Amino acid sequence: MSSEYAVEQWMTVELSDDRVYAYLAIQPMAEPITCTLKDLEDLLSRYRVRYGVKQGILQQIAENPRRFAGKMTLIAEGEPPKAGRDGEIRMLYDTEQANKRPQENDDGTVDFKEISRIWNVRKGQLIAERIVAEEGTPGKSVSGEVLEGRRGKEAKFKIGKNVVSDGDQLALYSAMDGMMTLTDRGKINVFPIYEVNGDVDYRIGNIDFFGSVVIRGNVLPGFKVKAAGDIRVTGGVESAELEAVGSIEISAGILGHNKGMIRAGVNVKSAFIQDAQVEAGQDILVTQSIMHSQIRAGRNVICKGAKGLIIGGTVQAGEKVVARVVGNTMSTPTAIEVGVLPELRNELSTLRTQLRQLADSLDKTEKALVLLDQMAAAGQLSQDKIAMRIKLTHTKKQALEEQAASRERILEIEKTLEDTDRARVEIISIVYGGTKIVIGRYTRFVKESAPRVYFKYLDGDIAMLPNS
Repeated sequence: MSSEYAVEQWMTVELSDDRVYAYLAIQPMAEPITCTLKDLEDLLSRYRVRYGVKQGILQQIAENPRRFAGKMTLIAEGEPPKAGRDGEIRMLYDTEQANKRPQENDDGTVDFKEISRIWNVRKGQLIAERIVAEEGTPGKSVSGEVLEGRRGKEAKFKIGKNVVSDGDQLALYSAMDGMMTLTDRGKINVFPIYEVNGDVDYRIGNIDFFGSVVIRGNVLPGFKVKAAGDIRVTGGVESAELEAVGSIEISAGILGHNKGMIRAGVNVKSAFIQDAQVEAGQDILVTQSIMHSQIRAGRNVICKGAKGLIIGGTVQAGEKVVARVVGNTMSTPTAIEVGVLPELRNELSTLRTQLRQLADSLDKTEKALVLLDQMAAAGQLSQDKIAMRIKLTHTKKQALEEQAASRERILEIEKTLEDTDRARVEIISIVYGGTKIVIGRYTRFVKESAPRVYFKYLDGDIAMLPNS
């Protein structure tokens, strides 16, 4: 049988759909056939297979066609095109809630309260980037044609609330201070409020948020909530730390157990305050009672609800304190101080303590220097005593400078204590003995209970006048 007949009758070339691969199909044969390498090359040429031909395989087929009968043999291989890498949205934060783990401290202990994962962002902060899809890499078919590689699929930002992108849609920025959150199948949002539907406990952990925080439950002992906006708690706060740049509102009251701190840049509003330390830049508003607490308000403390009690502790206000009842029949010591910012009054107390300590230190230093001067006059100063004398002289100079600065600052604060025109303590119902009223630099002790009065500075003293 001629080789031409064998090639035409027994062999065909088949291409893959993408034309990257060519196969030689040899039908099963009853009798041997012969063909040359040229016969096979001519066959491939008729099918326009000219690139990536496997000459070694063709040679083996030419030598023994029967061995390849009944098979599909790869005889040419082009270069498959490669698709470009798909585009992607790259978040700049780990948004996997599953990664919540307690915080490990430097000493190796674990703080189980520090598990909250809030993705705080500032206005204008970059929060996500769009990585552009890449062009594909071209390939070649077995006929030598260029096969274009598919470009990767472009990704798109799923823009939610309070986020903006640049003109090229390559970067996503926060439009406000707040919390970055993914919702609705990957929508990127920034929300100004962080809500806790329940208690702040070990499940939630401590909170530190750039916006406002709403807690629909209680804040349990030992936990901390910090907000750059406001904090609102629909339940109560017990032995916890709350700090807000704005205001703090606590519906069910504050039970401090003399632990923790409530501090607001603007106002604090609560049903009651007991055994707690509370500070506000402006007003502290209480509907029921303030019991045995340390209260400081830059402007006013108002406690005039149905009970309106202030009993025990110290209440300081820059301008005014209004209460229904102050003190009790047992004459529990209760201090009401108005007429100067609480921080200035406390600074004054600290300065006076420092002055006493400086005076004691100076006295000891001067006595030591007198002794060293006597030894120097007698020619008995050793090298170490000379060094001590130089050091003590420097210490004395430094202490005198600090003493002068403290006295100057005390005079400044005392001048502000004289400005008591707006300072006032109003008693709606009754004030009991055992109450101390401080207005500016003046103090008055209430010895007997008095109904419906107010206190103000008048003619060099604190006057108690009827409250109409």
